Amino acid sequence: MKFGQLFPEKPIIGMIHLPALVGAPNNKLSMKQLTDFALSEADKLERAGLDACIVENVGDTPLFKENLPPYTVAAMATITKDVVKRTRMKVGVNMLRNACEEALSVAHITGAHFIRCNVLIGAYATDQGIIEGCAARVARLKKELNSSVLVFGDVHVKHAYPIFNVEIEYAAQDLAERGGADAVIVSGPRSPVPPSFERVKKVRDAIDKPVMIGSGIGLANVKQFYQKSDGVIIGEPDFKVNGVWGGPSDERAYAKAVRACRP
Repeated sequence: MKFGQLFPEKPIIGMIHLPALVGAPNNKLSMKQLTDFALSEADKLERAGLDACIVENVGDTPLFKENLPPYTVAAMATITKDVVKRTRMKVGVNMLRNACEEALSVAHITGAHFIRCNVLIGAYATDQGIIEGCAARVARLKKELNSSVLVFGDVHVKHAYPIFNVEIEYAAQDLAERGGADAVIVSGPRSPVPPSFERVKKVRDAIDKPVMIGSGIGLANVKQFYQKSDGVIIGEPDFKVNGVWGGPSDERAYAKAVRACRP
């Protein structure tokens, strides 16, 4: 499976930001309530006209670096499976902070289509400590499973500082050529902050693989970033009810974004 086969038109991808899962410190919802929330979110995003969604355990703060507890993997698999069954959108999985092997396993088993891996190559200082790339393990797991799940990798990922601090265009080349990424994601320094257009251009000029935007997309800039990239991932406060980051999605705002990108 290639990116262009999965997305014949460059995609607009929305976020299903899950509340804290069972076992996480801030968990308040049962598995049924969590699943119902995810399905409601999927319905909103599909009605708004999005091409895909990403199921993400963003509520599980503080986050593990990797090696998530078995109950978190089980919860993500259960919820993702129901989302895949519910929606016609393509479905992705992101298991924070960097549980990429678990995410690939969940995506493959549940019939999801892609994963986002925050640190596929290199080493980064993050708020979870030092995180090292897992490209070799992910590639071999994908081979072992004979999986068609695509791997989208971040370059100079947000909420992190690269220890191997080469210029972003060279890091993108390593990610695309040596890391096995099917698409490269460019973001700003934190979730609400977009990358500069110059940053996006540097990466697009450096590699032959799709380049997506992974942070800072709002109603004011979604059209520009959509035009300057190969797809956008949106889920910032502009697209949340009452602007609450990580909360329920605002279907009307998502629909406005789609109309802005595809008038």
